[in-house]
Amino acid sequence: MKLAILSDTHGLLRPEVTERLKTADVILHGGDINKQSIVDQLQQYAPLYVVRGNNDKEWAEHIPHDLTVTLDGVTFYMVHNKKEVPADLSGVDVVVFGHSHKYVQGEKDGILWLNPGSCGPRRFHQEITMMMAELSDGNLQVEKISIPHEAT
Repeated sequence: MKLAILSDTHGLLRPEVTERLKTADVILHGGDINKQSIVDQLQQYAPLYVVRGNNDKEWAEHIPHDLTVTLDGVTFYMVHNKKEVPADLSGVDVVVFGHSHKYVQGEKDGILWLNPGSCGPRRFHQEITMMMAELSDGNLQVEKISIPHEAT
């Protein structure tokens, strides 16, 4: 199973991102989508699991604040802001979050923590990134995708 993991699109789906989405079996989005049309676009590519970010206002009231989903035997906990992850992560294998626009891939206490960074408009002089991951037999292999951008 091929996963596209992204966050902080802030109203922009870049062509380099949509090319990757075409190969995904599932999309995980860590919030700050900014408009319903982005959700609609993402749903055209693959089943979408999405959480609401701090910039997702009234239009996104139907989108959950946090979400737990199990794919191919691996349980993902999703929330936009890492500070809002609960202390008890019993049964969780992977935490997916966003908000900081900084790419994170690391393990702590047997749990994989993933922040795909931001693949929307460039902010805070951060690189533009997302993740592609291969999920097979309960094993997750994550690849960082850096998207070329104009220097600002």
